[in-house]
Amino acid sequence: TGLELPEDMSEIVPPEVRPKPVVPAKPSHVAPHSSRGSALLGYIGIDTIIEQMRKKTMKTGFDFNIMVVGQSGLGKSTLVNTLFKSQVSRRTTSWSRDEKIPKTVEIKSVSHVIEEGGVKMKLTVVDTPGFGDQINNENCWEPISKYINEQYEKFLKEEVNIARKKRIPDTRVHCCLYFISPTGHSLRQLDIEFMKHLSRVVNIIPVIAKSDTLTLDEKTEFKQRVRKELEACGIECYPQKEFDEDMEDKSDNDKIREAMPFAVVGSDKEYQVNGKRVLGRKTAWGVVEVENPNHCEFSLLRDFMIRSHLQDLKEVTHNIHYETYRAKRLNDNGGLHPITSSACSSMGLIY
Repeated sequence: TGLELPEDMSEIVPPEVRPKPVVPAKPSHVAPHSSRGSALLGYIGIDTIIEQMRKKTMKTGFDFNIMVVGQSGLGKSTLVNTLFKSQVSRRTTSWSRDEKIPKTVEIKSVSHVIEEGGVKMKLTVVDTPGFGDQINNENCWEPISKYINEQYEKFLKEEVNIARKKRIPDTRVHCCLYFISPTGHSLRQLDIEFMKHLSRVVNIIPVIAKSDTLTLDEKTEFKQRVRKELEACGIECYPQKEFDEDMEDKSDNDKIREAMPFAVVGSDKEYQVNGKRVLGRKTAWGVVEVENPNHCEFSLLRDFMIRSHLQDLKEVTHNIHYETYRAKRLNDNGGLHPITSSACSSMGLIY
């Protein structure tokens, strides 16, 4: 009399046997011993973490939020459209590419999902009204400074929630493009005050707008003068010297700091030049090509902002500007009530 099997044994499904993960073979370029760390007896696969991170980012995508600030009529919206090669600054059903971009009258943010090479980026452009147009321009930076701090506050409130979202929506401003009028003389007092206040809360990148109105000598002199004035007033633009991580960082960032402010030209219009379609501004003397480094520094700005420092802009925003705001708010406890000891006790958080 053997053991009797249950009647429904035939319905029992055996557990799924998962195949063992394939261990990647050691790439030919990986040496068996490392001079920097402990000697390894064989290939482990630590270097695949980069590929794992890449795959994760490809799936989730990432956010990048850019703000444009400056006087009216300097082509702020146009330059952002040029930077991302699409109509990202003003998305309206009534506005076509050939029409003039409407004037910004209030702080507005427009979001788009841009995809390139399988990588998705949610780009948010925060367009600000041209300042300095009023008779009384006292404290005209306050609405912009307030907007930036409001985004930090939003993030902080989500972060201190007991039941936090898996991924907190990030509306914090990662980069502020500050547009300087191409006067060829010096910065206005208003520009200095504006940048002084904003540089404390956000990464500022100064640009000389419509730089094709200056001669080459005027442009060089104006750039030098602006750099000296910023230094004299203690205004630190991004990348800030104190955040250079090593000598390689310092060397790369010094070149960028020496090139600032970037003398740029923006345009939504294409023209035929030597058999090629190029973005540019047509003048009586020819076409000023936006992406030609001999004509302006637009390509230098784009490469710096998007191709080499985009991730660093996000990290400095999170680790420096946001952390400064967060520490101050939690110290002041301005409305962010900490969890009480009784609540902690009931949740088992008293040790």
